[in-house]
Amino acid sequence: MRTILVTGGTGTLGRPATAKLRAAGHDVRVLSRRRGPGLTTGDLTTGTGLQEAFNGVGTVLHLATSQGRADVAQAQNLVEALRPSGVEHLIVISIVGVDRIPLPYYRYKLEMERLVEQSAIPYSLLRATQFHDLVDRVFSAQRFLPFLLAPSMRLQPIAVEDVATRLAELAAAQPAGRVADIGGPEQHSVRDLAAFWKQAAGSRRPIVPIRLPGKAFRAFADGLAMTGDTRYGQKTFADYLTDRFKAGAKG
Repeated sequence: MRTILVTGGTGTLGRPATAKLRAAGHDVRVLSRRRGPGLTTGDLTTGTGLQEAFNGVGTVLHLATSQGRADVAQAQNLVEALRPSGVEHLIVISIVGVDRIPLPYYRYKLEMERLVEQSAIPYSLLRATQFHDLVDRVFSAQRFLPFLLAPSMRLQPIAVEDVATRLAELAAAQPAGRVADIGGPEQHSVRDLAAFWKQAAGSRRPIVPIRLPGKAFRAFADGLAMTGDTRYGQKTFADYLTDRFKAGAKG
């Protein structure tokens, strides 16, 4: 059994990752600015309490994420607090294509990766493709439009549960540096993903394919956000939608 601290443990990925680690028998602590059962107090933004939070911890999963420069600043605070702590393994989640797709959010993620790589802390770095819920939110955000916009590109979305399974495997292993990227079991055009969403949501709005300008769109269109022939996990976007809309109907 290992003592593992998880940042972002109450987030979209953090919840299933924490559950899988606990199911595997690990002692799991969740970093939080609040106090409560199962929580360890510390603030990534200010660095307050981080060194104390790492006492007795062997592995840290850094799953917390912020927008823009704040993401890098939090990673810097994390690394500085980890150096004297004796933590043996830092596991970091990132995004497939951060080094090839010129988006500001991705640029900061890449900077975060480099901080970890240059820190001299033993680490494992996992890049994953877009989560199912992100694709869902893109379509849900268009609820006031008379149509569904579908950029002309392909994606390989992945279930957070499958990413959590891979993170739990890494937590049980030795630091491995950057490990193989993972993406979901299927690759689809965004138009196809929109069709899955439309059917599950019971929408009658037409799907309108669009082409967007710029280097970032071209990188997505060239498949740089996918893992090629490498597939991981079992849960498809259609499976996710079935679960999501059934749960909504029950509510």
